[in-house]
Amino acid sequence: MRSILTWLAVLGLISLVALGAASACTGITLKPKDGSIVFARTLEFAMDLQSNIVIVPRGKEFVGTASGKKQGVRWKNRYGVVGANAFGMNVTIDGINEKGLHVGLFYFPGFAKYQEVPESEVSRSLAPWELGVYLLGTSANAEEAVAQAKKVLVGAVVQKNMGIVPPAHYIVTDALGKSMVLEYVEGQLKIHANPLGVMSNSPEFDWHMTNLSNYVTLTAKNIERSDLAGKEIKSLGQGSGMLGLPGDFTPPSRFVRAVAFSKTAVAVDTAREGVLQAFHILNQFDIPKGAACGTEHGKEVADYTLWTIAADLKNLRYHFRTYENSRIRMVDLKQCDFSQTEIGIVSMKGEEQIEDVSKQGK
Repeated sequence: MRSILTWLAVLGLISLVALGAASACTGITLKPKDGSIVFARTLEFAMDLQSNIVIVPRGKEFVGTASGKKQGVRWKNRYGVVGANAFGMNVTIDGINEKGLHVGLFYFPGFAKYQEVPESEVSRSLAPWELGVYLLGTSANAEEAVAQAKKVLVGAVVQKNMGIVPPAHYIVTDALGKSMVLEYVEGQLKIHANPLGVMSNSPEFDWHMTNLSNYVTLTAKNIERSDLAGKEIKSLGQGSGMLGLPGDFTPPSRFVRAVAFSKTAVAVDTAREGVLQAFHILNQFDIPKGAACGTEHGKEVADYTLWTIAADLKNLRYHFRTYENSRIRMVDLKQCDFSQTEIGIVSMKGEEQIEDVSKQGK
């Protein structure tokens, strides 16, 4: 037990040192009865990433970024892509393509170590933040995305707005519900099947799956009473089956909660209901400013939920809400003109609207 506690303490220290206040993203997958697949996630950070929605056309040409400001792999998008960017970049850190493939970047501090890129291999390399749009632009499903990931090298490239090499791992989900996790650890690409469709941050994905063994007694069914040496002990109320569910914001705890809530969710009939259900579940992971603080460059910083998305992979709809505006907005990929030559921008900005309904009661 002491060794386990020591490991967890070290893990927390690694995460805090890596980012000050470690990013705390959480992802889930829901499967409504109509055969649709809904992948939804939060994005937390200790700074405003200045995200907007980008609409990337078919045929858009990209050049990957290698270390030393060198040009890396060149590719042309086969598929149109819609997703959220950061810092005004033309790439998605979370997005969906017109084949119903979703790729999300999740922070992975303390564990990400990218591939070595020899001078002779620079032409097939790219930066960590470019892998998502590369996979979305060249792949129709999870299997193809894994194959494409094996063709390129992801190197340790500094992101200029952040001033660091952003540590990331990736979840790939397709319209048939197949989910894979891609991680760069010790300079190697590791690929994990993800049958639960759940994602959080550090440590490695297989550690999170093993950690679920500590919570095998959790159940959605209330434990009404127990007999202890002839003494009847009654439950105090609802939720007794989930007693012991970790409630903090650490990645291991969020992973366990994400599995518990997504796998006990009552099955809904339609994709639209699934999208709304996903937003409700992810309310449980919403981080208010001040609840998760750390120090970066001598200043206190606080993670908070910048935005939350829900991607309907069957009907090709990308829904989002933000910290400033909880109203759900949506981009329908079927209405996007992916034959355009320029990347389109949809603003994620906007203030919360409070409706005055006082007079409706008269």
